[in-house]
Amino acid sequence: MVHKKPHLPTKTCPVCQKPFAWRKKWARDWDNVVYCSERCRRQGR
Repeated sequence: MVHKKPHLPTKTCPVCQKPFAWRKKWARDWDNVVYCSERCRRQGR
């Protein structure tokens, strides 16, 4: 069984500087996703 996970696009969170991968819940809005989590979004830049 071949998994597609290694081929997902990634971005870097501006708050924690960690890379995060595409999630299905972000499928429609991936271009506008900036933060890796709600916690980082609340902290801001």
